[in-house]
Amino acid sequence: MRVLTVLVCLTAGCFAQKPQPCTSPPLLTGSLSLGSADEKLGAYAKFNYDSLRERIRLSEFRSYENKTFQFDVLLLYKEGVMYEIDKTNQACTKKPLSVDFNPLAIPTNASLLGPAMLGSSSGPGQGLLVNTWVGKLQIKKEMAKYVTTVTGIECVPVTTRFHTNTLGWVETNFFNNVLGITDPELLIPPPFCEDAQLEEEDERDAANFFSLF
Repeated sequence: MRVLTVLVCLTAGCFAQKPQPCTSPPLLTGSLSLGSADEKLGAYAKFNYDSLRERIRLSEFRSYENKTFQFDVLLLYKEGVMYEIDKTNQACTKKPLSVDFNPLAIPTNASLLGPAMLGSSSGPGQGLLVNTWVGKLQIKKEMAKYVTTVTGIECVPVTTRFHTNTLGWVETNFFNNVLGITDPELLIPPPFCEDAQLEEEDERDAANFFSLF
């Protein structure tokens, strides 16, 4: 009888606690897709994320204003540099990285929109519990509105929507996430980057890509 009581209590949410702002796992590998509401920007990328040493690797396929291009970038925030890597030609471009590292996290001042079950709650393994948060965040010189959904366990990112006056609404979806770094070498500049000279910063700011999260 006690076991039955506990099971009923769990089902009814007796032990449920209100979700709190959280921080995503420090090491993540996965993929993401990104698109803007005006359909001018679209991207698909594989990513490696290390918040402990403040490193991000993006291998990205992107289209912008009907132009398609591909780039591979390594962001090293502690060193203040970013590398644009061309494996095919064994070439590397080194540029200054002048933005702060923003870990994947729900800000402490975020407001909980509510929990939800993706998929089905009819049986074990059929659904995924997520929490959705809303708020505003300073990005460069303007305030951005955001709506972010993370898993109820581990705080793994699922979807992020941001709105700025410059970009409008931009949505990023995360998938195939794996806890940990599957290939640590991807977060280290390849040997052919050793002689790369630091170039001047330009307006094409790939470093701000993850500032949207």
